[in-house]
Amino acid sequence: MTKDQKDNLFLLVKSLTKSEKRQFKLYVGRLGVNSDSKFLNVFTVLDKLDNYNESYILKLTNVKKQQLANVKAHLYKQILISLKLSPSHQNIRYQIREQLDFASILYHKGLYKQSLKILDKAKELAVLNEEKNLAYEIVELEKVIESQYITHSISGRADELVVQAKELSAANLITSKLSNLSLQLYGFFLTTGYIKNAEDGKKVKDYFFNHLPKYNIREMGFRERLWLYKAHLWYSFLMQDFINCYKYASKWVDLFYDNPNMINLNPVFFIKGNNYLLESLFLLKNKTKFEAVINKFELIITDKKFRKDENVEALSFLYTNLNKINLHFIDGSFDEGINLIPEIEIKLLKYKNKIDAHHKMVFYYKFASLHFGIGDNKESIAYLDKIITNKTLSMREDLLCFSRVLNLVAHYEAGLDDHLERLLRSTYKFLIKMNDLHEVQKEMIKFIRGLQDIYPQDLKKSFKILHKKLKTYEKDPYEGRAFLYLDIISWLESKINNTPVNQVIKMKYAAGLGT
Repeated sequence: MTKDQKDNLFLLVKSLTKSEKRQFKLYVGRLGVNSDSKFLNVFTVLDKLDNYNESYILKLTNVKKQQLANVKAHLYKQILISLKLSPSHQNIRYQIREQLDFASILYHKGLYKQSLKILDKAKELAVLNEEKNLAYEIVELEKVIESQYITHSISGRADELVVQAKELSAANLITSKLSNLSLQLYGFFLTTGYIKNAEDGKKVKDYFFNHLPKYNIREMGFRERLWLYKAHLWYSFLMQDFINCYKYASKWVDLFYDNPNMINLNPVFFIKGNNYLLESLFLLKNKTKFEAVINKFELIITDKKFRKDENVEALSFLYTNLNKINLHFIDGSFDEGINLIPEIEIKLLKYKNKIDAHHKMVFYYKFASLHFGIGDNKESIAYLDKIITNKTLSMREDLLCFSRVLNLVAHYEAGLDDHLERLLRSTYKFLIKMNDLHEVQKEMIKFIRGLQDIYPQDLKKSFKILHKKLKTYEKDPYEGRAFLYLDIISWLESKINNTPVNQVIKMKYAAGLGT
């Protein structure tokens, strides 16, 4: 029986590097009895397969069908144990947990002073590296030992531990509240995108300030500040306040540069902070700062000292390439941006199990927009079709909506008039369903629907009328969001002046309107 390639064990085996596979075989072969074990035979077969095939596994191993589930579960566990023992997975966090485990073992053996000595060193390491949840766990074990046994360690030890527990608990509580708030705001953004109207804005504002805990910035450590900046960043993104997006993304990234030891301990947060800083600069159309940030970012993540695993490698690819594409939207150099697509598509296949559907969709929208910008409308339609026909996508309603609007414009530009009426109806229904039919979209649909009744000699006049209408919405706090996804104004100017879209944007940038 052939199953979906998303079989958990199969994916885990396929994620292993050559050195990790070698280590696993050494690990299971440490005892002679494992050399011909069923789980090792299953591992060998899975390692050679390109797709998960249960029938093939049963045929090439001595495992019976009724045994396979248990053998797979055992193999999965053994691989994880082997990976746990790998030096590449043993960071500071792992070392602290290991010391905590050792102290717990000594405690249960009645070796209390030895246990407390290890705990004291582990706590110092945890506090130094902002691992306050682990530090709190260590203090709680210290309290258990001190309260049950007379250790004569130090006078006033009980008071000291109580104070430490209170301080760590308070810091962890603020971190938890801020991380919850940040995650909830991020969820809002992934679902709906930027706020659509004043009512949405009020809801987001009320939610943010009702859930923002009281804090004293001078008393906050690295982790509390990190979550504070993240919460403010997502609030600013939702509210389309890009100046504050830049402000808090800068604080986030500077926090790492002020604490360089945290970069390798928290590489994912470092990468994401730089991504949001770059996205803020992209939305502010500041090419000079954008280039400075991305160059510095790439220098760090390509340095041999930068700690990388499969997850970090995938995120590095994702955010560097999304932002490299964004750079070409700032100055209209779409023809250069097009050259990035083939390599990115190869890497998307490589990281297909590590990059979520939402970010793949964003790439496709960027690809479609690049092709639209150079006038390759059929290629633009091909990428938009990947988004529109994917029925499993349930995030970023705004991107789903604007994919359909861009699809309409691209069909018109490509001269595919036979499809326009059907697309107009389906797009209109979709926008109504999503509650995302705003004035800019209404005007666009109305314009495209009326094109068939306009004489060729009157087309330029119609483009000018629409351009004048849409310009009034450009600075509108809610209607203006349409132009974040689709530069309709530049497209209309290209039609009016008989100039390609990318040339219009280049001229705007050169004239100082894009900075």
